[in-house]
Amino acid sequence: MAPIHSNGTWIALLLSISLLPAVASANRILTYSDHEPLGGMRTRFINDVFFPAIEKESQGRLKVDAHWGGELNNSYEALGKVSQGGVDMATVVPEYAADRLPLHQIFKSFPVGPTGAQQVDFFRHAYSEIPSFPAELKKNNIVNVFLQTGYPLAFFSRKAMPDLGEIKGGTWRSASFWQQRFLQNAGATPVTMPWGEPTYNALKTGAIDGMMLNVDSGYDLKAYRFAPNVLIAKELWLGHLYILAMNEKTWRSLSTQDQAAIQRAANTAYQSLGAVMDRSFNTQIADLREAGATVRILKPQEIAQWQATTRYQAAQSKWVAEQEAKGVKEAGTVLKQVTTLMNNASRH
Repeated sequence: MAPIHSNGTWIALLLSISLLPAVASANRILTYSDHEPLGGMRTRFINDVFFPAIEKESQGRLKVDAHWGGELNNSYEALGKVSQGGVDMATVVPEYAADRLPLHQIFKSFPVGPTGAQQVDFFRHAYSEIPSFPAELKKNNIVNVFLQTGYPLAFFSRKAMPDLGEIKGGTWRSASFWQQRFLQNAGATPVTMPWGEPTYNALKTGAIDGMMLNVDSGYDLKAYRFAPNVLIAKELWLGHLYILAMNEKTWRSLSTQDQAAIQRAANTAYQSLGAVMDRSFNTQIADLREAGATVRILKPQEIAQWQATTRYQAAQSKWVAEQEAKGVKEAGTVLKQVTTLMNNASRH
């Protein structure tokens, strides 16, 4: 090796070598995967609020390497990916893993529920007060680090719809088996079809009369071009939960100090999530109207009427019987626990 004649260069080299181990041990990079692109309210919130909070609370020891838009896995692959350790963290949608997360399907079985900050609190209470939910995640080798949720439900109709009674006799698309039962009880014919171009074309050709879905998905699909009549209310419960989950082995490998930092970061993010959701809802309504849609906010009595029309409790009872027949013996008990939480949240 050629001698180094410059004292300054030599000192700089020694300094850089001495710093390498410290830098390597100080930081841990957690790989995160999301099936949605970075841009919507949910993805922006975790990228701009939650992930920076993790870095801040851990004093830079933890950093998140985020991958968006299905770069590492699609929505149906997310649970398997994070469960097997293919990524450290991923957003898991229980609806896309109903066979492995059966009890989590209960959340979507209510047609009306709390909004904004109260909705955030509802899900947090469910996880802290009903052990079956974290236990179901543990069976899949994951732990919850942050609960994300989204916009309320909306009805996009091809024809003018003075009230929700107009659903009767129509053909409506919905992805959720709960909502399909609600539509059927309301006198409509529920159908399923792949999301994206097939759904858009079905609206365009009149193969379906409308869609029952979260309002932002309807906007993103540009459903208002052929289904410009929109009925919506904050209280129309979608119950669409996005679990930001961490591989359990990854979680156990973290120091208690870093685990606590992640929990503090989540608590900090939760404090502002409700207000962000409310603002985003108002923005979404304004965007739809600007795009030419006719949007009407349902009145409280109309919301109550829809809740009665769905006969959701009968649908829940049928689901419990189906699950118990499959061996999910605690389905009825957990449903009662969630119902109590839902009733308490709705009274506030």
